[in-house]
Amino acid sequence: MGAEVKLYKKLKEFTPQIIWNRIENLSIPGMPDLLGYNTSGHFFTVELKVTKGNKIRFSPHQISFHVRHPNNTFIMVEALGPGTVKLYRGSRILELDACGLELEACCLGLEACGLLLDSLGA
Repeated sequence: MGAEVKLYKKLKEFTPQIIWNRIENLSIPGMPDLLGYNTSGHFFTVELKVTKGNKIRFSPHQISFHVRHPNNTFIMVEALGPGTVKLYRGSRILELDACGLELEACCLGLEACGLLLDSLGA
């Protein structure tokens, strides 16, 4: 099982109130990994990333997607060493690509991330 699949399973456990759909899409490069639907009836996407260091690897298509869709898009990153999970708004992908995990996240930890995602549109 890949590292991003493990992160997805952990996220799903922490957010039973959110309906998650994994997007397995080869026809639209850069499409985020997850489509979420929260208790307020709000849709959003989440790109999952797992990294061993400070740098996060994005494809040009992933960057383009988040630049073109700055609202209701998120990037969740798990740093393997400390096991830290951080959530970033998709609108900050250029900064995240340049700064890596040094960029301040909008949420730290799976519980806080779940609360923020469930509160969207409320």
